[in-house]
Amino acid sequence: MRTYIPKQDEIDRQWLVVDASNQVLGRLASEIARLLRGKHKATFTPSLDTGDFVVVVNAERVALTGQKLDEKKYYRHSGYPGGLHVKTAREMLTKHPERLIRAAVWGMLPKNRLGRRLLRKLKIYSGPEHPHTAQQPKSHTLAS
Repeated sequence: MRTYIPKQDEIDRQWLVVDASNQVLGRLASEIARLLRGKHKATFTPSLDTGDFVVVVNAERVALTGQKLDEKKYYRHSGYPGGLHVKTAREMLTKHPERLIRAAVWGMLPKNRLGRRLLRKLKIYSGPEHPHTAQQPKSHTLAS
């Protein structure tokens, strides 16, 4: 038996809209990573991009459980001595809620060229509006 490898023109990509309102961050991110990767399709191939485009709306209304809002920290470094910048999840959620979801999804994707390509298909917006109506996205509900 031979392994089926889909050709580039056989891959059917759809646009999906996910509402992040009152969704737990980790469970939301794992579902988004699954959709981006294409694991929900019968044509899934680990080395190919067979996933869909995902538009996340209402990123500012995502939920974190326990004390994560104050205890979870996000680090970045400028590259200069003493250039460590630390923000809590609460600060990230108020200033840049898109980065909070993007960081969670990136942690669940492969760290290679394929993962970076998959992350480019993720569009995150803090409010309920998005500019992708021309692509006729379908609403995707998460199992809660």
